[in-house]
Amino acid sequence: MMGRKENPLRDILNYASEQYLEKELDLWYILTVVSPDATTGVLKIRGLYIGRTIDCYLAACDLSLRVNFTLLEKPVKRMVAYLDEEEFHSTWLGNKAIYRTRMAMADEGELIILAPGVERFGEDGHIDQLVRKYGYRGTPATMKAMDENEELRDNLSAVAHLIHGSSEGRFQVTYCPGHLTQEEVESAGFRYADLATMSKRFDVDKLKDGWHTDEDGEFFFISNPALGLWAVESRFTNSD
Repeated sequence: MMGRKENPLRDILNYASEQYLEKELDLWYILTVVSPDATTGVLKIRGLYIGRTIDCYLAACDLSLRVNFTLLEKPVKRMVAYLDEEEFHSTWLGNKAIYRTRMAMADEGELIILAPGVERFGEDGHIDQLVRKYGYRGTPATMKAMDENEELRDNLSAVAHLIHGSSEGRFQVTYCPGHLTQEEVESAGFRYADLATMSKRFDVDKLKDGWHTDEDGEFFFISNPALGLWAVESRFTNSD
């Protein structure tokens, strides 16, 4: 559903809003669309939408599709995503690098995540323990674990996160964290690589967003996966 303004869950929320909230509350939509300047990289507000109907959301979606989405002609075999150490301290947030790029990743490809600030899995202690215990194993394994463990049934946000942060075995995820150990990363279901070594190989101060080539061939670089969505264009052929 990511990147599609019209989807089944959105229809439910819209219905609830129109039938209940808008009749009972002085409800307003206030949305911004933000994207980096193509030359300087500085974030700029591209649109501000304020109103009392769903039309604000729909208009913001249309602009976001134009300024926040990167549609590629072919799947990416090797993707490198950088997580700013001031912003990303957990995989709970850092896994945006996974779910914002999954529609661009090729089968059996590799997503390399440079994460100098990542030091934990969850944003709070309890969720951190659940992620460490159950890991990012894909939908079938996570749903089975939920059926068998009350602690997961009582924390459905954790269940959703574990599913959302998995490649479902379709491509490899290699984490290069600044503070987690190899054992911690691999026990959570990811590959591990040394941050210092990979940072020398992929110098984020010199790389610009987009395609590059090194001794191993092509790779695609993303400086901040939180700012957009990347997908193969054919996936959106029949979409707004």
